Amino acid sequence: MRYGWLCVLSSFFVCIDLHAKEPTLYPVTMGGRVGYVNSQGKILINPQFDQGRPFSGGLAAVRLERRWGFINREGRLVVIPQFESAGDFSAGLAWVELEDLYGFVDPQGRLAIVPQFKGAGDFRDGLAPVRVGDLWGFVDAKGTLAINPQFEDAQPFSQGLAAVKVGSAWGYVDKTGKLVIIPQFETARAFAAGLAPVETASDRFGFINRRGEFVIPPQFDDAYPFAEGLARVRLGSLWGYINTKGTYAINPQFESAGDFSEGFAPVEASNDRWGFVNAQGVLAIAPQFEQAENFRGGLARVEVDDRWGYVDTSGRLVINPTK
Repeated sequence: MRYGWLCVLSSFFVCIDLHAKEPTLYPVTMGGRVGYVNSQGKILINPQFDQGRPFSGGLAAVRLERRWGFINREGRLVVIPQFESAGDFSAGLAWVELEDLYGFVDPQGRLAIVPQFKGAGDFRDGLAPVRVGDLWGFVDAKGTLAINPQFEDAQPFSQGLAAVKVGSAWGYVDKTGKLVIIPQFETARAFAAGLAPVETASDRFGFINRRGEFVIPPQFDDAYPFAEGLARVRLGSLWGYINTKGTYAINPQFESAGDFSEGFAPVEASNDRWGFVNAQGVLAIAPQFEQAENFRGGLARVEVDDRWGYVDTSGRLVINPTK
C-alpha cells in the first residue's frame, strides 16, 4: 500500500489519561530553534526544532526541515518528521497531511487512518470532518464514513452537533447526519454551554440553543463560543464579554480579545498593548505586551520586544523572553 506504513523511531508513547497531572511543558525559541522548558524555565528538551507546538495527548507536533513529526515528553521522536502539516491530538488522534492527502495518526505513531482525504478536522464526539472531492462528510475513528460527504463545508462536533454548510447557508447536524437545525445562517460556530453563536442575514450575531431557537437575540457585530461561562462579543469596533443570559459581564472596551482560560482572558487595550482581564472585568495584568496568548498550566505566552516569554497570573515574567 502506498501509505500503509509509517516511519517510527520508538514504540514508547505517553497516554494523556495516565499522565494528565504531569507538569506542563512550554515551547521556547532559543537561537532560532525550539525546545521545551518547565514552569521554572528549566530546559527539559533541548532547542533543536524549526517549530514546535504545545503538547496534546502526551505528544507535541514539531517541524524539522519542512516536515512535521511528533515527540514525547522526553523529547524522543515518536514519529519521524515526514508530513507537510499536522494537527494536535484530540480524542487520541491527530490529522496529518502527506502528499496533499489527509489522514490520522495515533499516539503510538501509527497511521490509524491512511491519508486519503482532501481535507480534515479534529475528532470530537467520536467523529471528524473530512473532505472527499469537493464535499465534506464525517468519519469515525476507524476511518469509516459515518456521514456521507454532502456539505460544502463542515466543522468538528461540539456537544453532539456539528455546523455544516449547505449551499450558502449554515445549519447543524447530529451524529446520525440528520439536519436538526435547518441551514439558514451566514456563519455558525461551535456549541458551548448549550449555546452557539450564529450570524443572521442582517449581519448580526446572536446565540441559539440546540433546537435552533435564539436565546440571545442577534445584536452583535461578531461573537465566539462561551469559555468558562463568558463569550467574547464585538459591538462596533470594541470587544466585551457576556454571560449565558446575554448580559454584559464586561462592557465592550477592548480593541481585540481572546477566550477565557484558567480565569483570565488576553485583551488588547487602546494603547495597542495586550494584558489580561479576569472574569470580574478587572485588568489583572496591565496591557504591556505586543501579543499575548491564553494561560496553560498557570503560565501565558507573551511577546516583549519581538521576543516571546511566559508570565504567571500575577504578570511576573517567569520565563524570560527569547528569540
